[in-house]
Amino acid sequence: MFKKILVPLDLAESDLTKQAIEAALTLAEAPDAQLRFVNVQSLVPMAFMDYIPPTFEEEQRKAAEQELADTAAKTTFPGERITTRVRFGAITPEVLAEADEWGADLIVVCSHRPTMATYLIGSNAKSIVRHAKCSVLVVRR
Repeated sequence: MFKKILVPLDLAESDLTKQAIEAALTLAEAPDAQLRFVNVQSLVPMAFMDYIPPTFEEEQRKAAEQELADTAAKTTFPGERITTRVRFGAITPEVLAEADEWGADLIVVCSHRPTMATYLIGSNAKSIVRHAKCSVLVVRR
């Protein structure tokens, strides 16, 4: 049914990452289905630029790329049908941009249970659901 499934992963949340991947694998039944794991790294505020090494962003990218590659290698899905991508910026717009650029027909995103903080300021999952041009599956712990 779904052929291009985008899975945004928070590499610091291994339990949520595992759940998102399991859900995506279950939905990737088509023989030509593809998965893309994406991780969004935050931009360093300009005020801190003088205090970090000039190679910081590239080091962050390489570390995230390696972790995504390791995560992809651990799945039971054929390796040639999984791609990974690291983006920098705010999570919601970067995930939505990746979905549009790649042509995703489903985004599988994990979310924590709502708390007062997310009711007041919102969550990334909520914003992705609201603004995505494709279907979105929200997986909860």
